[in-house]
Amino acid sequence: MTEGNNKDWSPRIVAFLCNWCSYAGADLAGVSRMQYAPNIRIIRVPCSGRINPLYILSALRQGADGVLVSGCHPGDCHYISGNYVARRKFNMLKKFLEHVGICPERVQFSWVSAAEGARFAALVDKVAEDIKRIGPAKIPMVPVK
Repeated sequence: MTEGNNKDWSPRIVAFLCNWCSYAGADLAGVSRMQYAPNIRIIRVPCSGRINPLYILSALRQGADGVLVSGCHPGDCHYISGNYVARRKFNMLKKFLEHVGICPERVQFSWVSAAEGARFAALVDKVAEDIKRIGPAKIPMVPVK
């Protein structure tokens, strides 16, 4: 893709947000009328530790250019250690993505608390900017049987 075309292109980003912190932070950003990149689609999950890495791969296969996973800060998980489980899963997933030839930067992981609406808005802008810099995903569509 040429640089000129890349300016008009807008990435599609799927965000898996934990219910107790990150989703509440996104809600705070919304009710506070904070502006952030509009190309994010949020999926609310009970805990970041419950996200199966196959969901992330599926989002990429189905056309997402990037995926954001956000959970509670370490030590503040509603389910005690869910965010630690998530961190281990997604470190392995990034290695797998690199191994199969998918840019690992397409999947980003962060911590956002319920009181950090401004942080959430800034995070979404950063992720959108990072994905736009990488360019559209060219992930082969392999039929699932």
